[in-house]
Amino acid sequence: MHAAPASARNDKPAVVAAAMRVLADSGLPGLSMRRIADEVDVQVSALYWHFPNKQALLAAVSAQIVGSASEGRGEDAAAIARGLRNRLLAHQDGAEIVSSSLALGLLELPARAALVRAAREIGLADAAAEVAADTIVHYVIGYTFHEQQRLHAAVVGAADASADLAPSQVDEPASFDAGLAMIVAGVRAAVTLEV
Repeated sequence: MHAAPASARNDKPAVVAAAMRVLADSGLPGLSMRRIADEVDVQVSALYWHFPNKQALLAAVSAQIVGSASEGRGEDAAAIARGLRNRLLAHQDGAEIVSSSLALGLLELPARAALVRAAREIGLADAAAEVAADTIVHYVIGYTFHEQQRLHAAVVGAADASADLAPSQVDEPASFDAGLAMIVAGVRAAVTLEV
């Protein structure tokens, strides 16, 4: 076994922090291994000392975006969903990055675990609680992804964010909450169907 090369002396957290800075500055399109390496002043090959590929690094970035597993305990499903949406919105392209990591099975989502617990607390069986959690997670990520795409398109001049938006899309928090309320009502109704 050999020691890490001098260029790989930055630890994993330093590389992830650099990736978060690049993401904040340039979004997902600018989040290249070259830019991250420049940020920590190493060769690109040094990043692979810590991460086998870019997707593994993006999974670590996703974990930073979504927060720790201790969050979301004791909350209802709507509060957990709003918390997840807020975390995604706090980071440029947050929903897209997290969605990719989830789709590839590279991320354990703390909000999903909290949603499963919340669904069990209202009386859903384990399998139904898993379905309820997945449904809410997909709604939050999908909604937020579209919201961030519209904002990005407006910023770069590819679309006018105020033009041709349906009334439900003008007030994002109200529209998000209305859809979330429908889903949560469906989850609660599923409890009576199971009994």
